[in-house]
Amino acid sequence: MAFSDTINFDSDVAGQPPSGWHCGTTGAGHPLWAVTEDRSAPSPPNVLKQGGVAPFLWCVRSDSVAESGAVEVKFKPVAGKDDQAGGLVWRWKDGRNYYVARANALERNVSLYYTVNGVRKTIQYVDAPVTLDAWHTLRVSYKNQSIQVSLDGKTYIDTTDNHIYGAGKVGVWTKADSVTVFDDFKYDSLSSR
Repeated sequence: MAFSDTINFDSDVAGQPPSGWHCGTTGAGHPLWAVTEDRSAPSPPNVLKQGGVAPFLWCVRSDSVAESGAVEVKFKPVAGKDDQAGGLVWRWKDGRNYYVARANALERNVSLYYTVNGVRKTIQYVDAPVTLDAWHTLRVSYKNQSIQVSLDGKTYIDTTDNHIYGAGKVGVWTKADSVTVFDDFKYDSLSSR
């Protein structure tokens, strides 16, 4: 069964996490996910902002369950001394088991990881023009073992991996002290339940 949805956070209450989302962290820390106003947003007025600090911070759509499909978000890295990242998670089973694709303005790259039992492992890094305080579009397409990661319409990673099987939730992700805002979160499911 195919399914598609786009969320722009404009009907959510400012100062609170978005309705229908589950937010947290992999490892100890203090996530701070909240809807806030941002007139620079691709679809104003609201965005989802992460301003807390933790090793890996995630916020997943509670009703999203897909084994194959695509997930996309517009994001803007705003600040961060240790990291300036925006990312996507998919096949998210819980806060310790999921895939993540990340775009980083500090390192100027796009990267792909899997996290199993709370331990993140690198699959691939690729240099990419990620800019601080600018909106970018990050997209992941996945089916079976195939994974493609694109930034601003250009595919940077096209690979296969089999560490995480089956259906899982989708969402957004940041790292360390990244202050990042997200808008126009879109997910397409090819096999949902």
